[in-house]
Amino acid sequence: MPGQFRHTRDFLDTAKRVVIKAGSAVLADENGLDASMVASISEDIARIRSEGRCVTLVSSGAVAAGRGKLPEHAFSRTIPEKQALAAVGQGRLMHAYEEAFDRFGINVAQVLLTRDALVSRPRYLNAKNTLKTLLKWGVLPIINENDTMATEELQFTDNDTLSALVVNLTEADLLICLSDIDGLYDTDPRTNPGGARRILEVERVDESILGLAGSKPGRAGRGGMRSKLEAARVVTACGVPMIIAGGRTHNVLKRIFAHEDIGTVFHRSRRRKICGRKPWIALTLPRQGALELDSGAVRAILEQGKSLLPVGVRAAQGDFEAGACVVCRGPDGKDVAIGICNYSAQDLRGIIGCKSGEICTGQDVADEIIHRDNLVIL
Repeated sequence: MPGQFRHTRDFLDTAKRVVIKAGSAVLADENGLDASMVASISEDIARIRSEGRCVTLVSSGAVAAGRGKLPEHAFSRTIPEKQALAAVGQGRLMHAYEEAFDRFGINVAQVLLTRDALVSRPRYLNAKNTLKTLLKWGVLPIINENDTMATEELQFTDNDTLSALVVNLTEADLLICLSDIDGLYDTDPRTNPGGARRILEVERVDESILGLAGSKPGRAGRGGMRSKLEAARVVTACGVPMIIAGGRTHNVLKRIFAHEDIGTVFHRSRRRKICGRKPWIALTLPRQGALELDSGAVRAILEQGKSLLPVGVRAAQGDFEAGACVVCRGPDGKDVAIGICNYSAQDLRGIIGCKSGEICTGQDVADEIIHRDNLVIL
């Protein structure tokens, strides 16, 4: 079975900053927000905080809470309708959390984020500093995507990508993703309940692992297992382990930190981790185009840590400006990296295949298409 390598969860003992993501399928039932689940997760979080851990919660559930308040609109499907339900439900969601955490004397803070609000590097750093201050004060941040404001093309994928970004914002050393499925399986347990086997641990999220999951969403959310694996790929590349576990399992967090065999562990990367501004590039910036690379450029990037030069680019796809985030794609069609391009698509097409000394546009230009400091290996 893929992924059985280290057989250890020792990292749990040293995890002091933890991000917990609770999906809509965990927090909601057919009637909307499930208050009993909010209470159960809150009790579990209070317990691990009492052990000296700093916790940030990424919570879905606003749309589900809105549906519970407005059952006549429960089957609304358009973006404006879902945004309206989120506007109704977000206050109810936070009220439920406030009541639940009040029992343990824990203050909570609502933080609503959108991808476009974090594209600006200064605003990204401002969000980071706000969360740092809340955690310093002992306040529990409860983060959700601002569904009321986000447009479809600027949304995070469910809250999976958002939770990976929050790991970087809070400098966490563990991400726990609570889902309606209790881990990664070798086949979909919803369609093969008798034959699907849970994978205990994953050493590296590569194409073979990504191929195990479809994009079918959960019962009440936008994301599926694929979006969770994409988040795991980035988080583990940042040097942070991740666990996917069943959110409706009784005392799931307590049992995880007791080293019980629950969920699937995604181990941190053994390779050099991405840090600094690179997680911001990987998780926040929208992809606005793609570059097709030759095999030499792929080797230079992956094996030698080089910048991307014009000579290694075969074609540019899309219409983007200088400073856009683009995907770098190998000859086999697989995405190998993303990064901030120093050229617009129009200017880039004029220098594709050129050596650096052959570039002449009449202005000061960079030798690199993408400098290695702005390049993130996938």
